[in-house]
Amino acid sequence: MSPNTVGLALLLLGVLLLVSKLVRVRWKLTQRLYLPSSIIGGGIALLLGPDLFGRAMGALADRGIAVRFAERAAEGGLFGVDIMSVWSSLPGLLISVVFASLFLGKRMPKMREAVDLAGPNLSFGITVASGQYVIGLLLALLVLAPFFGVPLISGALIEIGFLGGHGTAAGLGDTFEQVGWAEGQDLALGMATIGLLSGVVIGIILINWGVRRGKTNVISSGNRGTDREQAGLVERDNRTAGSMMTVHPSSMDPLTLHFGLVGLAVLIGQLILSALQWVEQLVWADSIEIMAYVPLFPLAMIGGIIVQLFIDRFDKNEIVDEQSIERIQGLSLDVLVIAAMATLSLQAIADNFAAFAILSVSGILWCLFAFLFLAPKIMPNYWFERGIGEFGQSLGVTATGMVLMRVVDPEVRTPAYPAFGYKQLVFEPFFGGGLVTAAAIPLIVSPLVGPWGFLAIMAATMVVSLFFGLVVLRRRRLKEQQRSAERSEELTAA
Repeated sequence: MSPNTVGLALLLLGVLLLVSKLVRVRWKLTQRLYLPSSIIGGGIALLLGPDLFGRAMGALADRGIAVRFAERAAEGGLFGVDIMSVWSSLPGLLISVVFASLFLGKRMPKMREAVDLAGPNLSFGITVASGQYVIGLLLALLVLAPFFGVPLISGALIEIGFLGGHGTAAGLGDTFEQVGWAEGQDLALGMATIGLLSGVVIGIILINWGVRRGKTNVISSGNRGTDREQAGLVERDNRTAGSMMTVHPSSMDPLTLHFGLVGLAVLIGQLILSALQWVEQLVWADSIEIMAYVPLFPLAMIGGIIVQLFIDRFDKNEIVDEQSIERIQGLSLDVLVIAAMATLSLQAIADNFAAFAILSVSGILWCLFAFLFLAPKIMPNYWFERGIGEFGQSLGVTATGMVLMRVVDPEVRTPAYPAFGYKQLVFEPFFGGGLVTAAAIPLIVSPLVGPWGFLAIMAATMVVSLFFGLVVLRRRRLKEQQRSAERSEELTAA
């Protein structure tokens, strides 16, 4: 494949992103659903790809209409086979950039601060994530495998698609291929799309319900943002800098510096992964192989944490800017999502539609149950604002949760945002694309653990997390409230 083809593929992605932004600005439905432009662009590319546009052109070729063009389009859609091939390789590369950037530029909180604020969110998040595995594996073992002939690793698709999102689903492509079920990636990407749309649509419905029932603490029914904000534009008076110039451009462009830090984090992750694979081959590879299937991106996230620890220790001039890191992460995520959706195989979903529908509906119902019945009991205060962010993430990755929190708490008056953010420091390294997500498929197919063993592990995790949220944290809060009351009485008496 020539360098010109790679360059053209990237330029076409840029054009698709511009077109999708125009759609977001002009089409009210996409604004009401708060659809990211990358998802809109991915949908456009999917329509013009081989499974839809290509099939239509194939029908024309059979009738002798525009035969040469129709035959080429039937194989690779409007963009062609070479462009689609470049796009299909991008998600696996860019997901490591996204995860390496998660903690760069952010202050690592003290343990007590993080536990006090984010403990309930963490308990809820782990309960939902482990519950997605429990439900998925039970369905795979009792329904999907025996009646539909779907591999047992399908039990991991709910968590991979919903919490992991398009980036994680795309990044696990090699893992699905190595275990002999390449279609699993297409199903995971399809579930990521369903999860994102469901998270936004059902989330907005829940917010409307919460406003009417008085569950929300900040917004009223008339406070939903201006027309420009709904279109994804920033009012001129509210615009802020997207990044800071922390080094002088005469020595190095600031964006170049931050890209180098991200690259260093990814490289450290690759070294960690290579070392773990080497140790595995020396010690236990004859009985079980796990690291051979683990993708790079969760280790790249650990590389980012290591780099950030050095930054906290040695960056006396504060040259690392969090917003610059976020711009690199945002660009990578936008390109990743549109490329992943553009190369999604609708045929694979159609071939496994029954399993896809069962897993999708079951996952959505579990997340709804958790939000409506568990969140009010686990969250100590502002349960709706905090819970709606967790609900959005449980269906459609972190960005969806933040979008929904933005709707219910536009001026950050509640502890929802900091609690959600601190929770990610413990949650993200394991679930939603972390180590558990990466190791789930290798563990399910391994003879040492297997599907029943992994189901038992996730069930135990869910029970422990529920106990921590419903009992341990509640007792701790009651004791602190009692101490505060006693101190108040002593001050009053004095």
